Amino acid sequence: MKGKTLILCVLLTVCLAAGLFAGGTKDSAAAGPVTIELWYGAAVTEAGPPPANWPVLQLIKDKLNIDLVLTALPSNETDQDVKINAAAAGNNLPDLFMVRRPILVNLVRAGVVAPVDDLYPLMPNRTKLQYDTDSKGYATINGKSYGLASPGAIIKNEGLLIRKDWLDKLGLKAPTTTEELFAVMKAFTEKDPDGNGRADTYGYGAFIEITPSWEEGLGRRFDSIFGAYGVAGTWNLTKAGAGLNVRKPAYFDALSYVKRMVDEKVIDPNWTSYLKDDFRAAWKQGRFGVMREQNAAYAAESNYAPFDKNFPNGEWIVVDPPKGPSGQQSVGVYTQNYRIYSVSKKAADAGKGPAIAKLLEWMSSDEGYFLLGWGEKGVNYVIGADGAPTDKGVPDANKAYTKPEMQPLTQLRNMVFYNSEVELIARYPTYKAATSGRTMSALTTLLDMQKRAWTPNIGSDTLVSPNADLKRFYEQGVIEFLTGRRQLTKANWDAWVAEFDKVGGADWEKAGIADAEAAGYIK
Repeated sequence: MKGKTLILCVLLTVCLAAGLFAGGTKDSAAAGPVTIELWYGAAVTEAGPPPANWPVLQLIKDKLNIDLVLTALPSNETDQDVKINAAAAGNNLPDLFMVRRPILVNLVRAGVVAPVDDLYPLMPNRTKLQYDTDSKGYATINGKSYGLASPGAIIKNEGLLIRKDWLDKLGLKAPTTTEELFAVMKAFTEKDPDGNGRADTYGYGAFIEITPSWEEGLGRRFDSIFGAYGVAGTWNLTKAGAGLNVRKPAYFDALSYVKRMVDEKVIDPNWTSYLKDDFRAAWKQGRFGVMREQNAAYAAESNYAPFDKNFPNGEWIVVDPPKGPSGQQSVGVYTQNYRIYSVSKKAADAGKGPAIAKLLEWMSSDEGYFLLGWGEKGVNYVIGADGAPTDKGVPDANKAYTKPEMQPLTQLRNMVFYNSEVELIARYPTYKAATSGRTMSALTTLLDMQKRAWTPNIGSDTLVSPNADLKRFYEQGVIEFLTGRRQLTKANWDAWVAEFDKVGGADWEKAGIADAEAAGYIK
């Protein structure tokens, strides 16, 4: 018996040394590098991939014992989906790959991707920086996390702005309610706030900018009005009121407020014909005094310069969105856009999970973050006085990270960026406006906008969109009520909603709620 035990112990020792058991030494130096095939979303699609002799690949091999094999996904989402679906059909997905959530859901059903819940503890720094509760929830399907979801575009980067110099000229305070806002808009229209003796100003400026899946029929420029009535955005994703906002009674009340703005001529009458560039030219020319605008479109140096030149004493400020009759308020809806990276089941079965976690944790270390985000310090960037990377002062300007020739070196930056303070400082530097000398910062403006009241609408951008005919009926109908082609009465509105349901609105709502429930978006 003792002899058999001794033999078993010897065999167990040999097996462990050879890494034959799961969790063994597959990714140890003795076993050789672990190959990880990564399909990534390029930061600059028109630039090429990192060069074959990219020093970072050798660094990863030497430091992490990982042989990283890179393939850029197609720039077009449809082509990305085709490539991933084809690989999944042939059970040939790479170890780690970027994927859109709708495709991920299908991959989970097909059983070709692995849960990643056990990877989070293996990369504590990256998890702290990038994977919060909302992030994990975004890629959670049937109670398990099947993707590592990193934040994408900056959220809540718009706000309600008002001309403070006009308020001061007319002896007015910043409005806090919809009625106070209306009074201010009326004064801005009728009391010559710019003092030029001409009736050439309006209270509110806007244009129609719609993302139909999550911004309602008039679009984001009116969201702060609809938010005062609790119906900002296309979808309500609360358990108590899930569904399309346009079908809710409060939508009629919000639309009636906008109709009053139109009827009393406190809104720039060109709002139905303005394009984005027209709208932005108009506020820089002093045409209106209240608007919802994006932080950089307002405060970035090149964007603010025309207004500063035209109105050196002019001043916009960010204000809270107005409270409606029931005390509700919202700048508008927001949805966090995430980049999901998933692990194939084949990679997990091969025991590559820990190595993938090690790679991602290194990417979020100071070394990996700056190398992948900006390149080599002292060559591609230097650290400026504000503590952020800059291309100003690099020894060879041709090697600055901002040069097109250098962009292949930072193609993986979307895997490390998470809208950190360093990234935002680099993106939005503080400056003094040329004419007025006013200190301006799109970053300070952003932070101010983000602290205001917003309505979370996470996942609404992934829900089913209306077909072309229904979309047209919806958007044209809302405009027709405001322009007088249809008379806005409660009876006429109810009849329009009934017609909206008949041409597909009710089915759209039903499908959207089903999608949202299945994805866990309804809170």
